[in-house]
Amino acid sequence: MKARAARLHGKKDIRIDEFELPEITDGEILVKIVSDSVCMSTYKMAVAGPEHKRVHEDVADHPAICGHEFAGDIVEVGAKWADKYKPGMKFTIQPNMQNGEPWSPGYSYEFCGGDTTYCILPEPLIERGCLLEYTGDAYYKASVTEPMSCNIGAFHASFHTQPGVYVHDMGIKEGGNLALIAAAGPMGLGGLIYALNCDRRPKRVVLSDISEERLERARELFPADKVMEENGVELHIVNNGTADDPVEFLRSFTDGAGFDDVFCYAPVAPVVTLSDAILGNDGCLNFFAGPIDHQFTAPMNFYNVHYEATHVIGTSGGNTDDMIESLELTAKGMDPSVMITHIGGLNAAPETTLNLPNIPGGKKLIYTHIDMPLTALEDFRAKAAEDERFGVLADMVEGNNGLWSAEAEEYLLSHWKSE
Repeated sequence: MKARAARLHGKKDIRIDEFELPEITDGEILVKIVSDSVCMSTYKMAVAGPEHKRVHEDVADHPAICGHEFAGDIVEVGAKWADKYKPGMKFTIQPNMQNGEPWSPGYSYEFCGGDTTYCILPEPLIERGCLLEYTGDAYYKASVTEPMSCNIGAFHASFHTQPGVYVHDMGIKEGGNLALIAAAGPMGLGGLIYALNCDRRPKRVVLSDISEERLERARELFPADKVMEENGVELHIVNNGTADDPVEFLRSFTDGAGFDDVFCYAPVAPVVTLSDAILGNDGCLNFFAGPIDHQFTAPMNFYNVHYEATHVIGTSGGNTDDMIESLELTAKGMDPSVMITHIGGLNAAPETTLNLPNIPGGKKLIYTHIDMPLTALEDFRAKAAEDERFGVLADMVEGNNGLWSAEAEEYLLSHWKSE
């Protein structure tokens, strides 16, 4: 079968290739990819090339398909899995196979990744239970299940202690104070979505950033009074960049006591130091954002580590249980649409990936069987004069509080060129 994909050939070298997929083995599964959400981790992989720990040294000879946040349909099932998986089944994957090897879809495989029309799921991924059935109403919701699982895993990895008891109480503190720092981007909003839907809800959430444009959008999507009414959580969305003393400003929301849990969504030293400074007694700092610099460091208060029992952890990705929890919460009504701000076709994948840090907004969603320039949802109306289909999409988005939807996805897939 022929496939068309965005593949990494070397450092900052992503190309649209057409190639022949080999026949699947008894332990593999052939799938059709419908959507892939572009992750900052893919940008980091593309910038590093073969220097990245998940990229093979011979990537120039065996280019790797980019993208690991994907969803689609099963096309053909190897004999080993015929009793468990069926053609036509919707799916998503957990790319973090946790099998002791660095290799994973979207980084390491010549024939497996998200930015492609078709790909082959390798046997180790299926053996590890990382192929997950998806029964939802839209592929994009499954595509952002993986980034949501990263937040879920981070929330589960946070921990707290009791004086004199050497046992970690895992998870954020229920009924506590939670701060999401540098969090008005897609992953931070994903963290907020989970905080409002998880089973260990905080009493108070403070989401801060220094981009007023992003913050205004976050306030529109999460009105504080509605959040309190529907979720029972006190929410403050604030700009710490305008405060004379950001530490005092943020701690004021806790009457000076500090936060039980702080998530840092930017690998910037002053942001890390700020996150540490607002911790309360037994506060847990999760350094969520992965830096590119192997020597990245930031000052933190070790007096408080000793006398206030503050502590820091870091998490990278979620596990399969986190993915399953995300899928279950989505089925119950948790809506990850707030993360998505741009839509594009496979032709837009290389430029989008390589330029990702410079593109404002949230998640960029690639539909792999269409050609379409990467377009912000808010720009659909302006494009309607050239292409009336954008006008229809604009009506759908504007009718859904500016958010992408299952209805919009269905129209897109029906009216744009499909392979």
